[in-house]
Formats: sequence, structure tokens, C-alpha cells
Amino acid sequence: MTDSVSQSLPKRIAVIGGGVSGLAAAHRLVELSNEGPNKFDVTLFEASDSPGGVAGTRRIGEYLVETGADMFITNQPAAVNLCQRLGLSDQLIPTETAHRGSLVLRNGKPVRVPEGFMLISPAKVWPVLTSSIFSPLGKLRMGLEFLLPRRRERTDETLASFVKRRFGREAFDRLIQPLVGGIYTADPEKLSLQATLPRFIEMERKHRSLIIASRKQAAARENNSGTDGSGARYGLFTAPRGGISVLFDRLLEVIKQQAAVKLGEAVTAVSRSDSGQYTVQLRSGDSINFDGVVIALPSFHAASVLSAGSTDNSDVQSSNSVRELTGLLNDIEYSSAAVVVSGHRLADIEHPLDAFGLVIPAIERRKILAVSFTSRKFPGRAPEGRILLRTFVGGALQPEMLDQSDDEILQTVRAELKSILGVGGEPDFMEVCRYKRSMPQYHLGHCERVARIRDLTEGFAGLELAGNAYAGVGIPDCVSSGESAAERIVQQLLKQCSPDR
Repeated sequence: MTDSVSQSLPKRIAVIGGGVSGLAAAHRLVELSNEGPNKFDVTLFEASDSPGGVAGTRRIGEYLVETGADMFITNQPAAVNLCQRLGLSDQLIPTETAHRGSLVLRNGKPVRVPEGFMLISPAKVWPVLTSSIFSPLGKLRMGLEFLLPRRRERTDETLASFVKRRFGREAFDRLIQPLVGGIYTADPEKLSLQATLPRFIEMERKHRSLIIASRKQAAARENNSGTDGSGARYGLFTAPRGGISVLFDRLLEVIKQQAAVKLGEAVTAVSRSDSGQYTVQLRSGDSINFDGVVIALPSFHAASVLSAGSTDNSDVQSSNSVRELTGLLNDIEYSSAAVVVSGHRLADIEHPLDAFGLVIPAIERRKILAVSFTSRKFPGRAPEGRILLRTFVGGALQPEMLDQSDDEILQTVRAELKSILGVGGEPDFMEVCRYKRSMPQYHLGHCERVARIRDLTEGFAGLELAGNAYAGVGIPDCVSSGESAAERIVQQLLKQCSPDR
């Protein structure tokens, strides 16, 4: 085949992994194929029989149950923009206003998170001063944040170090650790601030005091929207009326119209030939050649398929690069967790559940991490007179909890819900959803590790990595990761076809 003929054929691109990032990458490739004169032949491989990764929606009786993420933030526009392009804007609903806010456990009792507390920093002083979460000395120490100088060093620090330096240990132990831990299921003593919450670094550098910065930002938001929230800023969240799977199902529907979708097809190896083509090896024994590959898998799975493919490569320099790349990918640690979904009669619960959820500090020494009052967030999640709860177990701070059987976890959760919230009676249902090595841990040095991974990947034209292991764990982060990978790989392939080369 001559070069002119080969260049006129559509470039073949494989997307490996049908989670949020993989679906977003495949969809963006389809969009790019439709937007210009260059066409792309896209194939999506997913090892399971359904897309979406750990997230998904299903019906249990009259309950609408989310097994993974149940909403996404709107001030990171990638997911909202994707929904608009998919024609789903009219299906996005805001969180309910009646119970907006969150609770934190204090000496075994749920206490409301102070209004305006923005994850790490308070935007309002009076709610903190009147809160029973903090002791008088703890409040005084938090107030000293107004006077503290900004940090001069430009090196990364752990989230725990940052919070204790600015607000003191009590603020960290009693509120900030459980709020952040609920997002990353991580140990804040190891978590990189630069990789997880870099905006607070900039707030300190620009305004010196985080309280001053938070108050200015809150005022600006109120001027723009007239609303404010607490805890994890629930006023900024949304979800499809029919659940998160509405997004995944629509993505799959659009992708299938112009791309091949191989569900139940596990990829075991990806190798690169001297000509620059990639061979994707399937568990079934089949192998298929592609011009480019987007690997949208957990980093340790990405390392596995790249390592398996490198055995066929005779190029020593290339083999060394793959070896370093896979080593860095394997260095990204993951935590495991379980979510217990359960439906209850409201009449069987003593606590009013007048919030969106409860987070539990590690110093409380409980056996659960948090409880989401899911049907308080969005309508249509539970039948009248019932409530849907999602209780989180395990994570980086309690990995031993996942050594229990499902029955043992259910017994533990029932006992904790009874003790903390007064949940009695017989639940309509209770199920355990386990997620082994599902949450990447952005430990100190994560940004440098990811930068080196990007540098090494650039040495393999036509290869891109996507997923929650690199630059964010939320749905918008994953969408952005997949779409960016698709755009980069198209630029690389078109550059190869350029007559100037």
C-alpha cells in the first residue's frame, strides 16, 4: 500500500476502558471525526458487560440506587458541557434546598457543619464561633489564621500539614479531615495539597489569610447567585433526573452510532511496532492493529498491559522508557472501599436527617467513614415516607474493614447507623458494593510523578493515558481527562499525516 493511499484511510484508534474517561474519550473522537475532513475509525474495549466503571444506577423496588458517584460538581464545566452536547441539559436537576448542608460527628452526636465552611476554610466567622464542633481554644487557634504569615516555600506539603499550620490541629481533626477524607477516602497526612486542592495554595499566596480569601469568594458567589452552601458546597452539584447511568447510557448510544463497542473484551497487552503502529492483544487470543491507543484504565492496569506488550519490543531505549513508565504507574497507590446502600422507613429513624449527609472524624473511632442521605439530595430516589442511605466503609484509614464478609459489614453498618442516627426497624433492603483499588491516592510528589508520566508518554506518538489516576477523581475531571487525551492523540496522528513531515 502506498503512503498516499494509507494516509487517505481513516486512522484507527482504540480506546481501552469503558469507565467515565474511556467513554468521554471515545465520544470526543467521534465528535472530532464529524467536525473536520479527517475521519477516525474508533473501537472501544471494555472488559465488563456494562460501561461506567465503578459508577452506575439501578432500581431496587421503588428506590433509584447509585452504586458509585451520585452527582457531579458544576463549577468544573466538562461534565455539564458534555451533557449539553448530548442533549441531556433538560434532564439535569439541582440538589434540593430543604435539607442543604452537612453534619459531622462530635462525641457520638451529629452536629451541623458551620454555614459557609468551604471544605478547608470558613467564609463566615459567626457560625464557627457558635458551633459546638470546636472548643474555645480550638476557635481561638482558628482565629489566629487572620494573623499568620503566608508560607514562603514553594515546595509541596501534605494537606494535613497545611491545615494544621493555618488553623490548628483541632480544626483538622474535628472537621477538615473527615470532609476531605470523604472525597478521597485517603489519609490527609500523606495527601498532596498541590495535587488535590491547589486553589488553597493560591489563596494563601494571594491573600495571605484563607479566611479573608474565602470571605471574598463567598461574597462574589452570593452577588452572582444569591445562594451559599456548607460542607462540600452542595449548591454547586447536579445529577441527571434518572441517575448517573443516564449519562453513560447516552454516551454509549452516541458512540455506537459511529464506532465499534466491544463489551466483555478484556485487553491483556498493548505493544508498539517499529513502524509506530500499536497491536492490541485481547484475552480471547485475537490481536488488532491500530494507529493510536487511549488507555483509560486504573494506572496499575495500564502498567500491566504496557508491560505485557513491551516484551515484544527489541528497541532497548523504548523498552527502558516503558519500564520507567510502568514503574511510575504502579507507584500510584489506590485505596479500597465499600458502600452499603440501604432503604429505610423514615418512621424507623430517630434523627431528622435534615442534611445531605454525615461525615465522621477518624478520632471518633467509629467503623464507618460517612453516610450520604441520598434521597435528601435529589427527588425520585426513594418512595414516599422512605429514605435511601449510602454508608461508606474502609478507605485508606480503615482498610481492615474490607477483610470482613458482606454479612459482617452489614451487621457493622446496622449497628453504627443505630448508634449514631437511631436507625431502627427492618430495612427495605441492604446491599454491599465493594470497590477494590478504586480510588487513586494523590500522595506527596504526585504532581511530579504525573509530569514524568506525561513526558514519557509523549515519547510514544499515538499513545495517551486517561483516567482518575492523574489530575482529579470527580466525574468532570474524568470527562476532561478522556476528552483531552482524545484531542491530543488526534493532533499527533494528523501531524504524522502532514505533507510537511
